[in-house]
Amino acid sequence: MVKYLNAKEADLGEFTVRRVLPHRDRRMVGPFIFFDHMGPVTFQPGQGVNVRPHPHIGLATVTYLFEGSIFHRDSLGHAQEIRPGDINWMVAGRGIVHSERETEAVHNAEHRLNGLQLWIALPDGQEEMDPSFSHHAAESLPVFDVEGVQCRLMVGEAFGHSSPVPVYSPMFYMDFTAGDGQAIPLPGGGMEAGLYSLSGRFAVDGETFGENQFVYVGPDESPVIRAEGDLRLAVLGGVPFETRRHVWWNFVASSKERIEQAKADWKEGRFDMIEGDDEFIPLPGK
Repeated sequence: MVKYLNAKEADLGEFTVRRVLPHRDRRMVGPFIFFDHMGPVTFQPGQGVNVRPHPHIGLATVTYLFEGSIFHRDSLGHAQEIRPGDINWMVAGRGIVHSERETEAVHNAEHRLNGLQLWIALPDGQEEMDPSFSHHAAESLPVFDVEGVQCRLMVGEAFGHSSPVPVYSPMFYMDFTAGDGQAIPLPGGGMEAGLYSLSGRFAVDGETFGENQFVYVGPDESPVIRAEGDLRLAVLGGVPFETRRHVWWNFVASSKERIEQAKADWKEGRFDMIEGDDEFIPLPGK
């Protein structure tokens, strides 16, 4: 099955994002359960990303930027700026708290932001793993040609290459750069895929899609995907989950009871917090 999934605008205060997943027609693509495109946006001095400490369970977050920078802090004590081409990989597991802000130098100058933030559901039996964080600089990620098209592999395995980012189920997350008429290959192997144009147009079995459009490809499909002009295409996916995942706010779990427990834990202050940061985002609706 090949299906177009429309993005919806989500207001984050200082700016809006294009949110594709979860979608009413497709909640997940492989293990990917959340897809936000941040920007491109230009911030004036004193404006920008200022996401106060908030909790997660049952997922891994992956942040990948094309422009700008974000400064990550978490309840494990990590403090890391992410820049274009890097990967920030945070495993929430049984629970973690983090903030996403900017350095003072970035915040006080005019600056740009453009990037993708995704959530990956942890598989059965590993939802309650210990939380962790790892940063992978751009130069550590594999860059290679496949069928004449340049590919950067951010997460997982594809075409005989492996990313250094630790993963817990079969998946891939790639950044393709192609010229007019070039074909975009998919890993196959029973994995479903999502295609998202960052710039340019692409055709799937002759049907054209434009910038910021997302196309789902089922695990048994082998469509012909071609660039129409210069194209930058994010491609992600993996083996579909057999067990349903529930999403509420920043929590992902295979049981609604676990999400209710996380809600109570955040409301009652039972999550470990970020040292030196007394701010936090309250539980929605409370």
